[in-house]
Amino acid sequence: MTNPQLLWLRKNLFSTWYNSLLTVVCLVLLFWVVRGILTWAITQAQWAVILVNLRLFLVGRFPQALYWRVWIILAIASTLGAVTWGVFSGRQHLTRRKIALLASIFGVLLVVLPLDLISRLWLLLIGTLLFLGFWVGRKFAKLIAPWLSLVWLLSFPVIVWLIGGGFGLQSVSTNLWNGLLLTLLMATISIVLSFPIGVLLALGRTSNLPVVRWFCILYIEIIRGLPLIGILFLAQVMLPLFLPADVRLDRLLRGIAGLVLFSAAYMAENVRGGLQAIPRGQIEAAKALGFNSLFLVILIVLPQALRAVIPAIVGQFIGLFKDTSLLSLVGLIELTGIARSILAQPQFLGRYAEVYLFIGLIYWLFCYSMSLASRRLERQLSN
Repeated sequence: MTNPQLLWLRKNLFSTWYNSLLTVVCLVLLFWVVRGILTWAITQAQWAVILVNLRLFLVGRFPQALYWRVWIILAIASTLGAVTWGVFSGRQHLTRRKIALLASIFGVLLVVLPLDLISRLWLLLIGTLLFLGFWVGRKFAKLIAPWLSLVWLLSFPVIVWLIGGGFGLQSVSTNLWNGLLLTLLMATISIVLSFPIGVLLALGRTSNLPVVRWFCILYIEIIRGLPLIGILFLAQVMLPLFLPADVRLDRLLRGIAGLVLFSAAYMAENVRGGLQAIPRGQIEAAKALGFNSLFLVILIVLPQALRAVIPAIVGQFIGLFKDTSLLSLVGLIELTGIARSILAQPQFLGRYAEVYLFIGLIYWLFCYSMSLASRRLERQLSN
């Protein structure tokens, strides 16, 4: 241990007798907790519940004969994600040590995961596409960046088509869209729809037209005063009453409607905070230069407002992703719902800790990935 490290320990952990005592007590407690967790995980936990039901966790009851569609969807999303990462990575590059670490992790997954040969080959192909996508995104960043959003939007109907079928593919009922597949689909659709609606509500709340302003205020305040579970139940029960008798809305669409209605109200307040942060002088200067209201909002106000509230917006997206767990209460078997179905299996009764730790890890991985992406986006926009 070098001298600077000794000085840091002495200054921060052992500066006085009571700090030294507190440090020792904390270390003992930490050791006791970690030892208990490791003992339980190695000797008592039954991880077979995860390995046996891994497919149920990921895709639920989606027909096994059509798993190739899920692999194509994963390949599309992984490639676009890698290209996006390459575009926004700027001058940063992967060192040989990082490449070796990522390749090692990928190799361990190939060996450890209980997959058949076809699935391992698909996973190997996706890993190759990840590295190629990152290289292409970094190499041709200036050429790809203007088209990236459009490509993501165009890929979305292709993904929905692959999941649901139709137009030449075998149709798959929405009742078979379960597990992580349904969680990701519901979260993505809700995020994509709630963001523009929230922006419009924020602009409407700052409008000079009283009718528009008061309508947006009433909507935002009423929705924010209701719990999400209540809105989900209202969407499932009340929404069909406003439709013609011969029109029957799918439960999945009603769930999306509830999530979008709820999230858009909170998104509007986040965006409104960014709008209030724009100096009044910039708006007046733009009007003096001859900008009309539409171009003023699109070119000057919104870019600065959204940049200022990126952490709040991403926080709303993370909250929405986690809120999809409530869909299991209205009959949609997403990740949490499939976990309860797995716990009902006779051989795995009482394995709550293993199952909920696993789905908690999945939620954390996706939420932390969104947080990392937002921080990278902030750094990219600040340059």
